[in-house]
Amino acid sequence: MKKRRLGKTNIMVSEVGFGGIPIQRITQREAEKVIKFAVEGGINFIDTARGYGVSEEYIGNALLGIREKVYIASKSMARTKDAMKEDIERSLKNLRTDYIDLYQLHNVKDEETLKQVMTEGGALEALLEAKNSGKILHIGITSHSLDLLKKILEYDVFETIMYPYNIVEDQAEKLFEEAKERDIGVIAMKPLAGGALEDSELAISYILNNKNISTVIPGMDSIEQVKQNISAVDIEFNDEMMKKCKEIKEKYTQSFCRRCGYCMPCPQGIDIPFSFILKGYYDRYDLKAWATERYTAMKRHASDCIKCGLCETKCPYNLKIRDMLREVVESFGF
Repeated sequence: MKKRRLGKTNIMVSEVGFGGIPIQRITQREAEKVIKFAVEGGINFIDTARGYGVSEEYIGNALLGIREKVYIASKSMARTKDAMKEDIERSLKNLRTDYIDLYQLHNVKDEETLKQVMTEGGALEALLEAKNSGKILHIGITSHSLDLLKKILEYDVFETIMYPYNIVEDQAEKLFEEAKERDIGVIAMKPLAGGALEDSELAISYILNNKNISTVIPGMDSIEQVKQNISAVDIEFNDEMMKKCKEIKEKYTQSFCRRCGYCMPCPQGIDIPFSFILKGYYDRYDLKAWATERYTAMKRHASDCIKCGLCETKCPYNLKIRDMLREVVESFGF
């Protein structure tokens, strides 16, 4: 497995990492087989999160005896110091380790949230304290907002960023260039566009063709998926493959949400991009219970849409958002 430097962390990570979301839909025993097979195949970067159900526990148990062979990344939605401190301790316990290589602020959506985590009493304080004590080694941040990440790059405290990047979503390429210049590691998530893309070898080869990417983390829950994803590392990306990628992108141009957030705020209080994210997990990732729990917890739902159309006037991709929200209702029932 080829390796790339993860920015200023100086960690050399496998080009293909292990995305830990989908293993929650299989058993612990099955997860152990998949994870150990991935490590034996050269994958040395494993990403999970507090919010991924039993993912941390599965990974922690699977890595017993081989912890030193991998770099573990986890993340938390905690926004306050106390909540983040608690989540770090929980992650350490779940992962059955004394330290976590990379801990990330998870899904920082807007400037208000960024300000909350960065100010006194915010989550960053807990991360810095944990880093000073050796419980975590590096600090990163994840977001679906391109505009927000442009501002985040200016903070020296963050050593990595995580953002969606795939054949359909290439809007962050300039951002990745700047991150590379600032020596910030770039972790590409959603490599299969939330399950919309079927050819994993083509999708991953496309991503790895971008030398500003440090690692890509496709979610995996079977040995066959691991084999397919690892095989992409040895594929030489060529003009014919790029032509196919352009055809795929054109196909999805009018129907795929890039989660840019320009449609927000919704007058009815609906978190439109997050609704589409959860629908993807429900329909394509077969994480129905997990997605439904999070969708139900939202303050307003797609069924609250009054079809005013304001969102569509702001969408830079001219998506038919009202129709797409109706499809969300069809999936979740409200």
